[in-house]
Amino acid sequence: MKDVQKFLITIVGPTAIGKTALSIQLATHFKSDIISCDSRQFFKEMKIGTAVPEETELAAANHHFIQNKSIFEAYNVGQFERDALKKLATLFQENTVQIMVGGSGLYVDAVLTGLDAFPKVAPKVREELNLALETKGLEALQNQLKELDIETYNNIAIDNPQRVIRALEVCIGSGRPYSSYKNKPKAPRNFTAIKIGLDAERSHIYDRINLRVDHMLKNGLLEEAKKLHAHKQLNALQTVGYRELFSFFEGEFTQEFAVSEIKKNTRRFAKRQLTWFKRDKDTLWFDSQTGIEKIITAITEKMNAIKEP
Repeated sequence: MKDVQKFLITIVGPTAIGKTALSIQLATHFKSDIISCDSRQFFKEMKIGTAVPEETELAAANHHFIQNKSIFEAYNVGQFERDALKKLATLFQENTVQIMVGGSGLYVDAVLTGLDAFPKVAPKVREELNLALETKGLEALQNQLKELDIETYNNIAIDNPQRVIRALEVCIGSGRPYSSYKNKPKAPRNFTAIKIGLDAERSHIYDRINLRVDHMLKNGLLEEAKKLHAHKQLNALQTVGYRELFSFFEGEFTQEFAVSEIKKNTRRFAKRQLTWFKRDKDTLWFDSQTGIEKIITAITEKMNAIKEP
């Protein structure tokens, strides 16, 4: 007997577009759970600044991987891939349709297709790069990556120091470009992914971002960031919404300028998210205002087309 077809409906799109609300509607319709794929919502100390779903939203469907880790725990995309696949194996025994939602493109790809295999690199390489970041600044590392691997330079979040250092340590430690290790054949999945993308006019996205930032501040983002300021060196806190407030606490920014920088950097982040997700031509894109019935119909039609007669 052949295995029953399993589907993982995955909702992607820029921050503040309405992914959480859609995921709950779909989970309610398909009677499924929700796998959160937001790499910052894992951390319980970062509730306000990462726009963790409201209590009423969390109660509307079973959510997994939300505030399940501490910023003091080391947790990376490889660990998340293993944890998410293990959880999905259990969930698929209860329901052959499950939901995944999130704006962290690398984490989405890790679950759907798997990670690329990179060589082990001596720890001293990263130590030296971290020292270079402190003494020479990010731009020097960016220029170094541009020389060693222009393809990666053009395709990663170049203003994210952790991503730049990771790419450089592979280039230096292996003597080969980071990009040469990517897009190799990976282990097949025992489920079929149906990707749903939400988009909108840029002005609408930016308005929603501005409103979200204002809402975060009203709900206590400043106080949350103050509690975390002493730990600003942690990787989890290298995040829009916290970095800018840390600069305010240290006298580099005024509060007004810090807030404007949060909004500006969140808009840039949303743009990068769309660039990442638009690469996949199989994604079904919908305007964020599309009615749930139309989206459910499109998903159902695609599932029926995939299923064997």
